[in-house]
Amino acid sequence: MAGIIVWIETANGEVRKASREAAAVGLKLAEKFQVPLAAVVCGADAASAAKLGRLGFAKVFSADGDALRAYSSEAFCGAVAEAGKRLGADLYVVSATALGRDLSARLAARLGAALATDVTEVQWDSPALTVVRPVYSSKLLAVTELCAPVKVLSLRPNVFPAEAEREQTAEVVAITPEDLRIRAQVLKAIQAAQGVMDVTEAEVIVSGGRGVGGPEGFKLIEDLAKTLRGAVGASRAAVDAGWIPYKHQVGQTGKVVSPVLYIACGISGAIQHFAGMGSSKFIIAINKDKDAPIMEKADFAMVADLFKVVPILKEELAKALKK
Repeated sequence: MAGIIVWIETANGEVRKASREAAAVGLKLAEKFQVPLAAVVCGADAASAAKLGRLGFAKVFSADGDALRAYSSEAFCGAVAEAGKRLGADLYVVSATALGRDLSARLAARLGAALATDVTEVQWDSPALTVVRPVYSSKLLAVTELCAPVKVLSLRPNVFPAEAEREQTAEVVAITPEDLRIRAQVLKAIQAAQGVMDVTEAEVIVSGGRGVGGPEGFKLIEDLAKTLRGAVGASRAAVDAGWIPYKHQVGQTGKVVSPVLYIACGISGAIQHFAGMGSSKFIIAINKDKDAPIMEKADFAMVADLFKVVPILKEELAKALKK
């Protein structure tokens, strides 16, 4: 291995939590293989780029320009490829957010690289770069050794721990990519409604399914999530029924999440739903059906009526959190 580039994703000028996790993995890989490491950030000013030293980077490539102010897979791919060329990198690490998944695929195609997506584990004891990723709707785990000359990893958010920030300032190298290959231009980015936590960023998620019974039932889910300072999730059945917007959907056809705590209320736990939340660190299931698939997969399963249990749970947790 010759060098490692970590793409840093920002939102409203702040580094996303998933990119902090990717930075930590990049640092460990650079230490393991004794190779140079650098970050690349697009559309950030020099002062903001220098602050990435706090994540452990000694060098940061900062790509700026009109084409890089808003996310464009073509423009950002060109910037990341240029940073890798400057460093002589043969490994690229990104977080598997919505943008990261888009970028990693285009980057791998452009570089002719091996791509391992949605990685949930790096086997640090292996002499080669060996990773683990869920496949077949999380029914199996694939252990993959990447042997290609150039490699791209996308890491599932909320799985790898982020490191504590350091008192360090990075050297900023401004780059102006010449080969952006832009065929589509972003004309305008419309900000989604604020105030709703993104399930992919949340450490606590409370999800509701068909058992919630309707839009009114989700008020219980929202109240519990608010008490825990978490996000509201939903199964496909609840979304398809029109009870809650699609942006809350967790599962194979929704969002993939990896919170510290996942509370499933009235969700049967079909394999398609488990594919989206199976890497949660602790799963609590509340369901009247003791034979529901989610009950076997949960760390703690409660056979109960969610309409009776959730209000009590909210009240007791609120008391405990005040202490």
